[in-house]
Amino acid sequence: MQLTFLGTSAGVPTKRRNVTSMVLNLAGIRKAYWMFDCGEATQHRILDTPIKTPKIEKIFITHLHGDHIFGLPGLLCSRSMGGSTDPLTVYGPKGLKNYLETVLALSASYMTYPLEIIEIEAGQLFDDGDLIVSAYPLTHRVECFGYRIQQHDKPGPLDAQKLAAENIPRGPWMQALKQGKSVTLTDGRTIDGRDYLGAPQAGKILAIFGDTQPTGEAIHLAADADVMIHETTLETAMEEKANHNGHSSTRQAAELARDAGVKRFIATHISGRYGPEDIGRLLVECQAIFPATEIAEDFLTIDI
Repeated sequence: MQLTFLGTSAGVPTKRRNVTSMVLNLAGIRKAYWMFDCGEATQHRILDTPIKTPKIEKIFITHLHGDHIFGLPGLLCSRSMGGSTDPLTVYGPKGLKNYLETVLALSASYMTYPLEIIEIEAGQLFDDGDLIVSAYPLTHRVECFGYRIQQHDKPGPLDAQKLAAENIPRGPWMQALKQGKSVTLTDGRTIDGRDYLGAPQAGKILAIFGDTQPTGEAIHLAADADVMIHETTLETAMEEKANHNGHSSTRQAAELARDAGVKRFIATHISGRYGPEDIGRLLVECQAIFPATEIAEDFLTIDI
């Protein structure tokens, strides 16, 4: 899987950063994309990437502040005007359905594809057999969620040496053995694939936070994540202001990454007060606490 940042600014866009949106490419699982938040002009950012709007099958909204949703109606309409017939599901807090239905009705917009809007509560949203998605409540000025995407563990590789030692030939049954199933060989033997598999490969975990000040649920959302995406709206010296507005500082986000045992922390949602010359200073504040920190820029793409 790969995650692309389409917008990394907090509140308002800057010349270098658009407002919040990111897209998860499910490559290796299926040919589809999941979007997280959709700030104003997100579809313009998509035009400069390989992302195909009709292949976006799910959109997850963290909260209803404008810098996270004002691009959503336009994206939905453009997807329709392109003639897409592929279903799309949008998840988000209470009020999302009313917002979208009102905007689409007042603008006389129509959808050429099935559009489902699901207003969520905290807990597991679904398990599609490949990925489990859960929503966690955060602490912001409006109802806000973070999303934990957890991939199912993969079966371990077949033990080729053991297969050879027991004279089990290659054949059409190999795929079933890789899936841990029992098969009957041409010589009449029935074998259990689980006896020939190595240790399972742990599935990847991605934690995507919406806007939040430090909150108790954060440690559970981020626990042992391979990648944690978290806002660092303001520097440590402005921590009180950040928390007052429902945001986190560089120090607070880095401490969460450390305490949750994540492998990699990508900071985003950077206040427009910071220019390119300030980013290095913000990064140093994070890395002093959690060395495996990066600060996202628009169009950054990372492997999960």
